[in-house]
Amino acid sequence: MKQISGIKKTQGGFTLIEIAIVLVIIGLLIGGVLQGQQLIENSRVRAAVNDFQGVPAAAYSYQDRYGRYPGDDGPLATLQGRGGSWATITAASTAPNGVLDGAIATTFNPTVEILGFWQHLRASGFIPGNPATIGAAALPQNPFGGLIGVNSSLIQGMPAGSVKLCMNNVPGSAAIALDTQLDDGITDSGIFRANVGATANAAAVPAATGYDQDTLYTVCLRI
Repeated sequence: MKQISGIKKTQGGFTLIEIAIVLVIIGLLIGGVLQGQQLIENSRVRAAVNDFQGVPAAAYSYQDRYGRYPGDDGPLATLQGRGGSWATITAASTAPNGVLDGAIATTFNPTVEILGFWQHLRASGFIPGNPATIGAAALPQNPFGGLIGVNSSLIQGMPAGSVKLCMNNVPGSAAIALDTQLDDGITDSGIFRANVGATANAAAVPAATGYDQDTLYTVCLRI
């Protein structure tokens, strides 16, 4: 039998042009994902800025209406006597003194006046939510999956007696953006400061160095 010769076996594979097209598509997909992540973070930062501005506005509106700062209002029987949603609150000041009293550890686990701050704002209708809620559940969620707290203690080097609004679990990149928009972009100066810690309370001493984008922070704004 005569053998047929001259038949060449070809090997399948991608050409350089095909590989280049695939790489371009992968690059576009990665770029789209990164751009989407940036858009999400920018949206969260904007929401956080709104919280940092909105809660103080609610507190000052409360003060204008009732003559006292939320949380530093009472006694409890007087507040509950207002009726309606006020009847369900559980916290008030027994001796209003113009200062929102509470240990630094109550910032994200509120009791007494720190809890009253949130209950009073809700009972008066200045922020949404159930006025009867207690403990950490009484705190609003922040856009980064943490909580929003308030205190007048010595926090991050900002003096006692002044009210600070705080958020925990804030990514470093978001903390930089917030500090830049609301203050001077430095962790340990101005009215916006930060300490390292994801879910911890605000510290008495701020972070001594610049922000690290890969670190979670607790940030506070003096209001």
